[in-house]
Amino acid sequence: MKPASAKKSQLPAPFRRFGEKYPAVMRAYETLGQTVGQVGPLDEPTRELVKLALAIGAGLEGAVHSHTRRARAIGCSPEQIRHVALLATTTLGFPRMMAAWTWVEDVLGRH
Repeated sequence: MKPASAKKSQLPAPFRRFGEKYPAVMRAYETLGQTVGQVGPLDEPTRELVKLALAIGAGLEGAVHSHTRRARAIGCSPEQIRHVALLATTTLGFPRMMAAWTWVEDVLGRH
């Protein structure tokens, strides 16, 4: 597990600047995220893959990048992550899956 300072340095600059300008909002957001993650039965890797799928479904490139990085950081394999993107084909359509695939590969291709 990386130290908090290493994790923060990987965050996109606008996200970091927002947190610096509005630290109370950022703390509340982070607390909410931790709380909703802990109230259910899903383990951390499953939660991260679900969040990746949600980001893909919503067409959120930055969130796909973020959840791909997070999934790798907690031990999800590149194959598991790619499988999530492939599963979008029949639900969201081939073009959306291809967009998500490129976003996932943006991250996986760097490692």
